[in-house]
Amino acid sequence: MIIIPAIDLINGQCVRLTKGDYNRKTIYNENPLEVAQNFEAAGITHLHLVDLDGAKSKAIVNWKVLHTIASKTNLIIDFGGGIKSKKDLQIAFDNGASQVTCGSIAAKNPDLVLSWINEFGPDKIILGADCKAGKIATNGWLDQTNIEVIDFIKEYKNRGIEYVISTDIEKDGMLNGPSFSLYEKIQTACPQLNIIASGGITTIEDIKTLQSMKIYGAIIGKSIYEGKIKLEELVALC
Repeated sequence: MIIIPAIDLINGQCVRLTKGDYNRKTIYNENPLEVAQNFEAAGITHLHLVDLDGAKSKAIVNWKVLHTIASKTNLIIDFGGGIKSKKDLQIAFDNGASQVTCGSIAAKNPDLVLSWINEFGPDKIILGADCKAGKIATNGWLDQTNIEVIDFIKEYKNRGIEYVISTDIEKDGMLNGPSFSLYEKIQTACPQLNIIASGGITTIEDIKTLQSMKIYGAIIGKSIYEGKIKLEELVALC
């Protein structure tokens, strides 16, 4: 299983939100590059970089941070937040993203995202399927839809998507474990899909459980920043 630390960006700073609430923000470092370099120095190979400013706006905002990290580390970066058009997608790739996560736009304009999968390849586009009470949430989790998360993922899997990041918003930032049941449901509905777990991962035992489930990757944020999990432990385990 691939370990993927997260850096969430607001105003160019490394932050974490609780349950996606922009009013419950903690700033961990004003220099995201320093954080990324510390990850790489510990042996981490991948990074999940989220433009929270972009997620609730109409375009990518923190692309310069992406460029800086991509040019000054060898981390494999998946980038999300603010991807609303092909121009945004190209900006992300041009500034060093290896993969781009499409969440809100995938819910609002599936035909557009499917065209990107066909043009750029299913290895370049990750489906963002973040949910609350089993329903897809969009725009930085500020808006709730009536779209069932499992149906949403299954439809995209049938149309060629190979990777999905799914966060149970109620678990995010709470440090009380991820939504194992959500990932079991996704696995049952979509065998062979590369599932990236996100939200609530708190302990090494959580990681071991996800490993035993044969989850493709695990995004870890607050538990690293709060010292609940040490990077050295993660690297040794995975």
